[in-house]
Amino acid sequence: MKIESRFLKYISFDTQSSEESTTSPSTDKQKVLGEFLAEEMRILKLQDVMQDEYGIVYGTIPGNTDQGDVMGFIAHMDTSPDASGENVNPQIIRNYNGQVITINDEKKMYLDPEEYPELKNLIHHDIITTDGTTLLGADDKAGIAIIMSVAEYMYRHPEFKHNDIKIAFTCDEEVGRGTEHFNIERFNADYAYTVDGGDINQYNFENFNAYKAIVHITGQSFHTGDAKGKMVNALTIARNFDSMLGEANRPETTEGYEGFYHLYDMHGDVSGATLTYLLREHDMSKMHKLMERMSSTADYLNTIHENSVQIEYVHQYDNMKDIIVKVPHIVEQIDIAMRDLGMDPRPTPIRGGTDGAMLSYKGLPCPNLGTGGYNYHGEYEYASLTQMKKGVELILRMIKNNIED
Repeated sequence: MKIESRFLKYISFDTQSSEESTTSPSTDKQKVLGEFLAEEMRILKLQDVMQDEYGIVYGTIPGNTDQGDVMGFIAHMDTSPDASGENVNPQIIRNYNGQVITINDEKKMYLDPEEYPELKNLIHHDIITTDGTTLLGADDKAGIAIIMSVAEYMYRHPEFKHNDIKIAFTCDEEVGRGTEHFNIERFNADYAYTVDGGDINQYNFENFNAYKAIVHITGQSFHTGDAKGKMVNALTIARNFDSMLGEANRPETTEGYEGFYHLYDMHGDVSGATLTYLLREHDMSKMHKLMERMSSTADYLNTIHENSVQIEYVHQYDNMKDIIVKVPHIVEQIDIAMRDLGMDPRPTPIRGGTDGAMLSYKGLPCPNLGTGGYNYHGEYEYASLTQMKKGVELILRMIKNNIED
């Protein structure tokens, strides 16, 4: 099966995960794609294929030599809750020539290379977009399509030498629970790669350290006609708290290695309010400074309104670089394979987190590879089929080099 047909089939499954759900997986519909993938794996003669009770699909491409490492490749089946993944209607632009791409003329949705400059690097590529009503699902069904295309290649080319290759497809990555039930012992790889990035020439082995900060503000409500000297407006304190953090450390004003505070939820009334922030920094010492600034801001406001502001910090994940640097060869072989294929290897810090970060700290070192997808989590999402094909070549080359080294 061509990777294009495979990808189009996978995105026809609605696999949106849910932040509100407490089940694993968070939505049963993720299991439907998992069952389909498990059957496809059996057709391609993978061994030990199973979907566990949490929806995670495991399988082994059996090796024909015991040389080299046992490598793993992982992608996630769910799509983001940020936009619908139901009834995806993809549009294919063949041999893209650099023009403005119309996603949905009625809604005036366009992909303009001046606004999305990465398109300038995709001239002559075949590109898939949405129709402007759903996300596309390249995050991460492009990764699944790449991995399954590798499996099919090995099935059709028994002369291709490789040790056991472990593959897994997870649920609920988009809601931060992708590795919650991942069985590293069952997976049984020396190390792995998540295939869940963007530009195929980029790879990642460092990501943000991440905390969530929940700011609880207590006010006192009085009738407005008799409020002087009595009312403590929690909403006013909330507004002041956020403004005192400044404008310089926010997602919309930062890039690269720069960290931020991100206020993503705010609700309440005069008597009480809650602000919820994401705190992100690659350097943990800088993370501590973000937290110290928040705490000192709360302390200052508490000198004006005693005990009005309390902050709860919740650890989310850590920078996988601290683990990956101990096994540098698993990053080096990405770079070598890319150069062998005439690609332009660019190690890039992730301004977010991955399943790979969680797995690295659980004992499975796990850098991240690109998929050729862009503008994730929304109706402007698109993907390069040409880069997906290159992703298949890259993984095969990495496996080949691992055997020959």
